[in-house]
This record gives sequence, structure tokens and C-alpha cells, in this order.
Amino acid sequence: MRSTGWPLLCVAAVFLLTARIAQTRKPAQSPPATPPQPSGPAPATPPNGKQRHTHADDFLIRGTVFTDKALAFPGVQLRIRRVGERKFRWQDVTNSRGNFAIWVPQGYSYEVLTHTKGFRDQTKTIDAKKGLIEDSLVFEMEPAGGKK
Repeated sequence: MRSTGWPLLCVAAVFLLTARIAQTRKPAQSPPATPPQPSGPAPATPPNGKQRHTHADDFLIRGTVFTDKALAFPGVQLRIRRVGERKFRWQDVTNSRGNFAIWVPQGYSYEVLTHTKGFRDQTKTIDAKKGLIEDSLVFEMEPAGGKK
């Protein structure tokens, strides 16, 4: 004779186990309250006391360099320094369309020097004191031996 109590016994065992597990579990406690942290950008002054430079007030020097035949001139080296200084602080190279763009601090006059092999170096001065935020230059490179 078979006993029909086994399925009932299994259901009762599962019920008792789940009840026992539920009793041993503790309700999830909320983490202790912490003061809110600022979510904005980091402070402008680092801990060492030195001021960081922000580019918000910079001046954009941009321009185009052409060959003597009025074609875009890629790969021309540009070097920039403040008027009266000997050391060049910024440099760039023209892109495939002969364009360049460099951010410099406002409030100074700058010399922009172009240099490439087989052509004369050219220098132009730009004034970054006049309240504008950008200025454009155009260079037409001349062959080193003079115009042909």
C-alpha cells in the first residue's frame, strides 16, 4: 500500500523552511544619514593655494596660410610668443586646408611666426588687448628665392 502523505509532507517541509528563513532575515536597514556632497565642479583653487588657469577669458588666434599660387598650405609650422619675449610659448601646424587656431591669454600683443621649408618666414603681430575674443590672420607664403 502506498502512502499518500508524502506530497503533503513535502509541501509542509517547504513551508516550514521558508518560514524559518523569513524569520532569520533581518529587515534591510537604511544607511546612516551623511551630509550631502556638492555635485558641482571642483573648486577653482587647488589645495596647494596656486590659482588654476581657466580658458574662459582666452583669445583665439586663427587664420589660414596660402602658397604663393593661392592654394591652401598644409603642414606650415606656426609659433607664437608675446611681443618683447624671446621664447615661443605656443605652436601649431596648419591642417589639410591650411587653417590653424590657437587659444592664448587675453591682454597681450602676440607675434605669430610661420615657417616651412623652401619659403620665407613671415611674422605678423596681433593685439589681444582690444576686448575682442578672436582675430583672424592670412599668410601668403613667399618662396625663399623671391617671387617667381
